[in-house]
This record gives sequence, structure tokens and C-alpha cells, in this order.
Amino acid sequence: MSGMASDPNNSSQEEYIPHYLQKEDPFASKLSREADIIAGFYLTIIGILSTLGNGYVIFMSSKRKKKLRPAEIMTVNLAVCDLGISVVGKPFSIISFFSHRWMFGWMGCRWYGWAGFFFGCGSLITMTAVSLDRYLKICHLSYGTWLKRHHAFICLAIIWAYATFWATVPFAGVGNYAPEPFGTSCTLDWWLAQASVAGQVFVLSILFFCLLFPTAVIVFSYVKIILKVKSSTKEVAHYDTRIQNSHILEMKLTKVAMLICAGFLIAWIPYAVVSVWSAFGRPDSVPIQFSVIPTLLAKSAAMYNPIIYQVIDCKFACCRLGGLKAKSSSKKSR
Repeated sequence: MSGMASDPNNSSQEEYIPHYLQKEDPFASKLSREADIIAGFYLTIIGILSTLGNGYVIFMSSKRKKKLRPAEIMTVNLAVCDLGISVVGKPFSIISFFSHRWMFGWMGCRWYGWAGFFFGCGSLITMTAVSLDRYLKICHLSYGTWLKRHHAFICLAIIWAYATFWATVPFAGVGNYAPEPFGTSCTLDWWLAQASVAGQVFVLSILFFCLLFPTAVIVFSYVKIILKVKSSTKEVAHYDTRIQNSHILEMKLTKVAMLICAGFLIAWIPYAVVSVWSAFGRPDSVPIQFSVIPTLLAKSAAMYNPIIYQVIDCKFACCRLGGLKAKSSSKKSR
């Protein structure tokens, strides 16, 4: 009877064991070989398109680097982050999916997790800075006019320092990087929140400073911009041509930034939801087959930005050509 009475106490003191410590080989794929091959081909296509697209944006920007506006400098930094994810991270996961297991051990797992979080955090903070730049340029002209190129470079230094700090914090003993439940990829150790209060503090800090706060700033900035544009469209129509052209360019940059932010958040929010549920929900309640889909969607985020940039740029160029043709025809009619 005494042994039976002690069982509840033992079970209550029993610590949570994460999935990567429950099995002998945490890096063996938990998916079927066919699913791994499909995921491998998917990531290969995403990686090639992302590398070519972001490489093209960086190359074209380097040809006119002295003429880049502050918002365009931020766009180039975003392309650098996305290219880093594609070149540094994706080959690890592609090889592992085709091999039906993670091939690079714990050291490679931590490196892959660090690189993915570093460049992902850099992308989101860059978009936060872009949204603030657009907000000041559109809604507060008195502040926006003094934002020059050297301010953009100072901002870049802050962005890289911010991303480096949060990506390196897990190595200081307050967090970790660990394999995903499906075995062929690695990420932040969200499951630490199930094990201790310190793990919960770590996960909540990451969520607030690297997702919720930047996202709130982005949403606030673009909501204010939309409201401002609706109220000032008629006013701009009365200005001279030079001010109208400047306004059109600012709006073009704003559209690029809004679409890029939307694409990034759409790609990453499902993964964030699954990660939060893994951290604070019922242990191991997320099916392994389901957890891989948000991960693959998040890895596609680096592909969207150059496509968005080029589509808006081509549309802007067509509008500009149309305007030039209209001016030349009006001159001829005179």
C-alpha cells in the first residue's frame, strides 16, 4: 500500500523528456522515404529560386550602390539575409531529406539552427526598420526628411548586432538548438518550456523580442500609412510634377515593403503557432506529419522577396513609361 501511495508523488516529480532524448537516434527521419524525397525536391527548387533571385537583387543593386535610397539599402540587406538562409542553411536540410536522416550530428544541428535563426531574425528586424522608415517618410515628413544613407548603415549595424545577440543567447546556457520532431532539420529548442521555468522564460523572451514586438511595429506602421494615404491622396494631386513623382516613388517603395512583410509573416506565422503549441501545449500533441508542413512553408519565405520586388519594379517602370508617353503626346498636340 505504501508503494502504491508513493506512485502519484513519483509521477508528479517526473520531469518532461523531450522527443530528442526519448529515442536512441534523434536524427533518424520519422517520415516515409517518399515524403522525404518530395520535401528534398521542394527545398531544392526553393533554394535555387531563392539563390538566383536574391543574388540578382544584390548584383543589380551593387551596380548603383551610390544611388540607393535608405529604404533600398534595407531591401538589399533583406536580400543578403535571404541569400544567407539559402546558401548556408538549405544544403544541410536538402541533403538530410534525401538521406532520410540528419547527416551532420549535434554540432551541425546547432550550427544549422543558429544560422536559420540568425538570418530569419535579421530578416524580420530589417523589415521592422523598413516599416518605420516608410512610416516616418509618409506620416511624419518633418522626421522623414533627415533620414539619410548614413542613418541606414547605422541601422544595419544595429540589426546585425540584434540578430547576433538573440541567435547566440542559446549557447550561453539559457537555451539550445535541437532536432525537429521529424528528425531531418533543427531549430530552437522550444521544448525547454515543458521542462523548466527557465526554459519558459527563454522561449517567451525569444517570442516577444524576435516575433511579437517586431510584428506589432510592422502592423502599426502600415496601418498608419494606409490611413494617411487615404487622407492625403487628393492633396498630392494639387502639387507640381516633381513632388508627385517623389510621392509615387515613396509609395512604390512602401508597396514593396508591405508585400514583403506580408509574405514573410504568412510564411512564418504557421511555424510560430506550431512552435508555441509545442512549447506550452500538451507535450507531443502536435503530430509529426503535421509539424513538417509549417517548417517547409517557413523555409520558402526567402523565395518571395525578389519576386515581389521585381513585379512591383516592373509595374512601376511601366507606369513611368506610360507617363512619359503621355507627356510626349501632349507636347506634340500642342
